[in-house]
Amino acid sequence: MTTLTFQTSKSTFKATSTSLNAKKKKAPPPPQKERTKKAKDDVIEVEGVVQESLPNAMFRVKLDNLESVVLATISGKIRKNFVRILVGDKVTVELSPYDLTRGRITFRKR
Repeated sequence: MTTLTFQTSKSTFKATSTSLNAKKKKAPPPPQKERTKKAKDDVIEVEGVVQESLPNAMFRVKLDNLESVVLATISGKIRKNFVRILVGDKVTVELSPYDLTRGRITFRKR
């Protein structure tokens, strides 16, 4: 440990090497909260066939197991990667439990 002495006309200051190189300790991170279930985790995934192509990237999809027709839009990843969806394509649709008449196309099967 080195000691440095600084002297001015009015006062004297002593500093040790440990006080010069001392780093501030970071506060510990806050405890992790228990993960709550998000709304997007509560989706119903079903398969269907595209019946009709509508303007603004909307589609009418006939669901396989529910025997109903829903209005579906394209998800962001499919839109970003320019995946073309045509009439007759088999798709996976996510439905919200709050509105079973609208959905989001998340995957196009070959």
